[in-house]
This record gives sequence, C-alpha cells and structure tokens, in this order.
Amino acid sequence: MLLRLKITLVIVSLWSAISCAADNYSVHPAALAVVDELVEEQGFDREELLLVFASAQRQESILTAIARPAEKSKPWYEYREIFLNDKRLAQGLEFYAEHRATLERAERETGVPAEIIVSIIGVETYYGRIAGSYRVIDALSTLAFDYPPRSEFFTSELKSYLVLTRQQGFDPLSLKGSYAGAMGYGQFMPSSFLNYAVDFDGDGVTDIWNNPVDAIGSVANYFREHGWRKDEIVVTAATVEGEVPGQWFVKGRKNLKPAHTVAEFAGAGVIASQPVDPEAMVSAMEFELKDGYEYWLGFHNFYVITRYNHSAMYAMCVYQLSQRLAEGDKG
Repeated sequence: MLLRLKITLVIVSLWSAISCAADNYSVHPAALAVVDELVEEQGFDREELLLVFASAQRQESILTAIARPAEKSKPWYEYREIFLNDKRLAQGLEFYAEHRATLERAERETGVPAEIIVSIIGVETYYGRIAGSYRVIDALSTLAFDYPPRSEFFTSELKSYLVLTRQQGFDPLSLKGSYAGAMGYGQFMPSSFLNYAVDFDGDGVTDIWNNPVDAIGSVANYFREHGWRKDEIVVTAATVEGEVPGQWFVKGRKNLKPAHTVAEFAGAGVIASQPVDPEAMVSAMEFELKDGYEYWLGFHNFYVITRYNHSAMYAMCVYQLSQRLAEGDKG
C-alpha cells in the first residue's frame, strides 16, 4: 500500500510539473472530458491519461496546414506524374521482390492482387519511406481541441488512438504519422487501425509503422472488408459520342459509387472501349489532358479503391501504378 501511494505521488508530481509547460492539454476542458469518458467507459487509468495530455503539444504548423485553403485541383496530366514515375515504379518493384512471399499470401487469403497492395503503400508513403514526422498524439490533440470545424471527428480518432495504443502496448507519446494523424506504411487513421489492421505475422502485435508484414496484411484486409471482388475488372477506357450531360461524370467526391449500368452510359454516349457486361454498374470519369480529355468507366473494384481515398484521380493512379508493377520485373 505504501509503495502504491509513493508511485501515485510520483505520477501526480510529474504530471503537475509537465502541466506547467506551455501549449499542452493537461487542463484543457475538452481534453479532461475525453479523460473522463475513457476512464468511465473504457477503464483507463486517469493519472496515466493526464500524463499523456500533459505531454501532448499544440502544433501551430498542423493548424496552418489543415486550415490552408484548398488549392485548385491539378489536372490529370499533372496529377498522375506525381505517382506514375520511374522512381516510384523502381522502388515498388524492389518492395515487391523483398516481400514477395508475404504479398502472395495476402493475395491468396484476401483475393486482393499483390500489385494493388504494393501500389497503395507506394502512393501513400513511398513504401514506408515518407510516413509522417508528427507525433500522433500531438496531431490528434491539436485537431481535436483547437480545430473546431472537425473537432468531433478528430476527438473520435484521438480516443481510438488511445484505445489502440493501450490494446497493443504502445507508448502513445512515441508513434509518428501525418499532420492529420494518419499512421504507418498505409496511412491508417486510428479508427481504421482498430477496424482493419491485422497481426499478419502472428507475433501478437499489430505494427503498421515498422513491420511491413503487418502493413501488407492490413492493407489487404482493408480492401477485403470494403468488398474487393477477386478477379473482377477495375476500369475500362471509354469513348464519348455527342454531348454527355456533365452530371453523368464523377465530380470530386460525388458520383464515385457506380449508379448506372454500362448500357445506360452507352445510351448517354459514354461507350466502353472493350466488351464488358452491359448490366454491370459503373461510374464515368473525364480526365483532363494537355490537349483534350480521356474517359474511363470504373467498376465495383474501382469504387473500393476510392474508399481508401475519396478521389477518382487517386484511385486511377493506384490502379495504373499497380498495372506497371504487375508488368515489371519483380525479381
């Protein structure tokens, strides 16, 4: 009992000392509300949580980044060059060769092609090379408590983060990610980690930061859980005849989910360039080139890729990089 009392006094003293530092969240009302909720509903230790929030630092650069006005989207012919280049392909082939056995097992078990898994990791973090330099606790605390427009979302993600670090035995002050709190090779948000990350090597820990085996299995599981259909078509090129109403095409995050059949699009003037099931549900995309446009029809699996990032151009880059990886020399 005396030892426990001494430990408690040390913790309280340390918390008090840390809380005197500027820009932490030890006495922030919203942070204390999160502490109350996690203690009451999840059985967390209050003193430990207070220590965490006393160490969490408000990051002005995060607030600047997330509040920055959205720049005009790059046209397709510029956007694709960011991801479809020789460097990303070469490093992807190296990653593929190094982790071939894991990728092949992930494909067997989930039905998700190995090249799609590699492509996602390549687009997200250059195969783990650029996974973010912010402490996740700082990013999520800053956005939860000092960014009102999305406070509810980031507060939920912060709670998920604290749950997952306790669940996995991680130090919540040590893990790093993006300015928005995305983590690891595949840039999972904490809620996605809890729902889709897997311990793919069976060592008892799900580590998507340092363990590419778990990262590969987790990306594959994400796609499986979002409904990837093995061996089904992803996209087909299309041609356009006549004036097609603009609302028939994907616009930003709108119309990503297939809502019309191939036959219906053909009737409107968007015609598949290869034989496909006329009753298949698809979405239509118009991508800007330097001297015109190119047109595509996206099937169910294309929509699944957009569940990772709600952008048709993102999904097309992932798919086209995956095709280059599939065609390349993987060793």
